[in-house]
Amino acid sequence: MVSQDAGRDMVRWFEDLSSGDVAVVGGKNASLGEMISNLSARGVRVPPGFATTAAAYEEFLSTGDLRGRIRERLDALSAGAAPAETGRAIRELILGAELPPRLTAAVREAYRELAARLGRDDPDVAVRSSATAEDLPEASFAGQQETFLNITGEEALLDACRRCYASLFTDRAISYREHHGFGHLQVALSVGVQEMVRSDLAGAGVAFTLDTDSGFPRVVLINAAYGLGESVVSGTVDPDEYLVFKPLLGKPGLKPVISRTAGRKQTKIVYGPGGPGRAPTETVETSGEERESRVLRDEEILALAEWAVVVEEHYGCPMDLEWAKDGRTGELSVVQARPETVQTRKDAGILRSYRLTGHDGPLVTGLAVGDAIATGTVCRLRTAREIADFEDGAVLVTGTTDPDWEPIMKRAAAIVTDRGGRTSHAAIVSRELGLAAVVGTGDATTVLSSGQEITVSCAEGEEGRVYPGILDYDEHETDLADIAPTRTQVMLNIANPSAAFRWWRLPADGVGLARMEFVVNNHIKIHPMALVHHATLEDAEARARIDALTRGYEDKTAFFVDRLAHGVARIAAAWWPKPVIVRMSDFKTNEYARLIGGEPFEPAEENPMLGWRGAGRYYSEGYREGFALECRAIRRVRDEMGLTNTVVMIPFCRTLQEADRVLETMAAHGLERGREGLEIYVMAEIPSNIVLAAEFADRFDGFSIGSNDLTQLTLGIDRDSELLAREFNERDPAVTRSVEHLIETAHRKGRKTGLCGQRPSDDPDFARFLVGAGIDSISVTPDSFLLVKENVARAEREGGGAENGEGGRGRDGGAGGHGA
Repeated sequence: MVSQDAGRDMVRWFEDLSSGDVAVVGGKNASLGEMISNLSARGVRVPPGFATTAAAYEEFLSTGDLRGRIRERLDALSAGAAPAETGRAIRELILGAELPPRLTAAVREAYRELAARLGRDDPDVAVRSSATAEDLPEASFAGQQETFLNITGEEALLDACRRCYASLFTDRAISYREHHGFGHLQVALSVGVQEMVRSDLAGAGVAFTLDTDSGFPRVVLINAAYGLGESVVSGTVDPDEYLVFKPLLGKPGLKPVISRTAGRKQTKIVYGPGGPGRAPTETVETSGEERESRVLRDEEILALAEWAVVVEEHYGCPMDLEWAKDGRTGELSVVQARPETVQTRKDAGILRSYRLTGHDGPLVTGLAVGDAIATGTVCRLRTAREIADFEDGAVLVTGTTDPDWEPIMKRAAAIVTDRGGRTSHAAIVSRELGLAAVVGTGDATTVLSSGQEITVSCAEGEEGRVYPGILDYDEHETDLADIAPTRTQVMLNIANPSAAFRWWRLPADGVGLARMEFVVNNHIKIHPMALVHHATLEDAEARARIDALTRGYEDKTAFFVDRLAHGVARIAAAWWPKPVIVRMSDFKTNEYARLIGGEPFEPAEENPMLGWRGAGRYYSEGYREGFALECRAIRRVRDEMGLTNTVVMIPFCRTLQEADRVLETMAAHGLERGREGLEIYVMAEIPSNIVLAAEFADRFDGFSIGSNDLTQLTLGIDRDSELLAREFNERDPAVTRSVEHLIETAHRKGRKTGLCGQRPSDDPDFARFLVGAGIDSISVTPDSFLLVKENVARAEREGGGAENGEGGRGRDGGAGGHGA
């Protein structure tokens, strides 16, 4: 250990520290000590090292009256001196000062001991700054001070320590403390010296124990890129993104990785060539194979997620971790951990929602940060040094950001970047500032021009969009405590999986309708049969487009199964363990034909609405191989990921014979009704479903009333006909009696019933009718949920469903809750 003579009060080993030592070694280093001391036994690997103390920093400031000279510069700042000039002058003072002899001796001796522990001379280390005020709940201080990687030798280490001290007075750090009201000389700095993980030979990134944009707490979000982790943190690359569902982690036989998104990973930071005057690291381009490959295997993703949960449980709050993989050993390590400081400060009882009232196509798209909408004029900047050109309230458009940009970002209405993922600097700071941001667009700085009016929308799911012009939008705030409970379940219709986490706070009873065709149309875009028969596809243009979209997939059908499974899994995870009813594909032939490669597989029909759609496709020669892919995706969600709350629903099932064939086909693909609790529902949207309700109830576990199609086919009215629009009425006696008959029959058979459609939100009387008829659930779009919940509650208070309140009991004797 470091001797007393060398100044033991100057240096502390990580294993001798705990979270109570923030005042001694800063938040970052105290956290490393806490994990080594308490979590190593639970398998969390943290590289060894030591930290200089706050006392060492104070002794340094006392050398040659350095503190007094710094105070003079800070007094000048208070009197109106330029922050940039003040920061530069203070940094020059620090870099020109000698470190105290006791500190120098202590660092040298600790470095030699670290070398002995590691069994190698002059080990390469990471040198990180750790401020005594950082990682507080009210201020993260993330990225305010410097980190120096691949530092080798005692002299280089001492120089890095001095540069860490100087980084306490970068322009961005001064600005941050001014903004948060911290005294500049009241914050001390500790230097952490940690064994370098050779992630330059593998990869690194970050992990959050919640979804960073929605605050959804039951996932671990992992970003990964090749090389040193700085490229992910700074946002200079578009990383891979993985989502892991925490409640099913560690369950035998399950792999709850519910999403894998490959990033472009254009560059990586690796060790430099070394030598005097050479930079210790350099940025190089990644290979084509690296760009098409995933940085982490599923086993590594799950291991990191399990560690993240262990860390979160220990600290008792959501956490932000940095991790690295050693390319020599293959070992994973956690190199930093701090409390998450954005979502934890939000009021979980308040739901804010935004909605554009109209728009044309977007100019650029990227990853949405947050869920807000903002408008403004573009200010396109190349570097943070152009701060004088930025006007307050403009939309900052740039390639990427780092902490030097923060004085500009605080003045922006929104932020748009070419590069970066959801855990990049631009994304993290935008969340902290409450700004709408679209990151990783790829070409915003090329497409958008300074002075151009735009609307930045993060309110449409995972994809952020930048539209031309200043568009109108609605903003709504709801206190969730004001929502009254109801006997009748109110569920959600969810189309876009990427928006599912946004609505997790709504007190919905599950998802009554998840449309598979939305996932296929928007996230897959390719006709499944074109993937099955990719090798013989004659359309050269379609083949080229398919090859581009499925890059990295040798088996093209695996692309379809992966994307569909991940889309369904996100929705199922958002409402676990409540039921999520997934309708198998219900494209019409003309809609299928518009998918990439779809035309050769679809006939031209006069009336696709009444043609080859729904259940009739699933067992037919022309689509059965495509339906097999749909079944594979559902099996993966239920059997591999463990999301057994996924319920399957069959649309447009015309006859009992068709029902039997579909159920046989599904069972052949491993989706057997009743196995592992699998429930299969049927849409009630054809008069035959009503007339033969008892017989359909013998084959299915529940019904979901599709009121639009049922009205159309009962009354013989094209729902899209302008000439007959006045006659299209879901409250026509022929329709309402059909609904009442279905509910009565289903309940007699112990089956559940629900309705999915817009009418209950538009028409309170229709909601009252459904409650009076004893329906088990009503499923509506998220933006209609609150209104329908209110309509249902009013109907129940007024007695509309009092006599039926105990009806609709399922086979287990409990009130039916899986209706759609």
